[in-house]
Amino acid sequence: MFDFFKKKKEENFKNDNKLIMSAALLIHAAKIDQDFTEKEKLIIKKTLVNLGAKEEELEKIYLEAEKIEQDSNQILDFTREIKNTNDDFKIKMTESLWNIIYSDGSSDMYEDNFMRRLTGLLYLDKKVVGDIKERTRNKK
Repeated sequence: MFDFFKKKKEENFKNDNKLIMSAALLIHAAKIDQDFTEKEKLIIKKTLVNLGAKEEELEKIYLEAEKIEQDSNQILDFTREIKNTNDDFKIKMTESLWNIIYSDGSSDMYEDNFMRRLTGLLYLDKKVVGDIKERTRNKK
């Protein structure tokens, strides 16, 4: 019986950690262009809910992610947890990342470089990422 509760607690921790690292990656993407806007914060929080965060835990997850992002100097810290997720999770993250990048209407060379590196780190197909980029760009 106690094993059941222990496993449940471990699952919740893994899910929270995945959400925190996802949020840290999204925050990092929002800061690349040196203009972290409220619109980008809203996209991040909406993404977290879409990825399974509960409304009552959203602010806690966001604040923890912000602290982790500030203390880190490389995206490997964020991607370690995300790369082991399913493709659906990775695609949702990629869509959100492009939404953040294009929230100001364009992407610069730093943002494009970031997404190229991320594609490799998360083992994502370049064509899929390119299709998501085009779809996002055409919506703006």
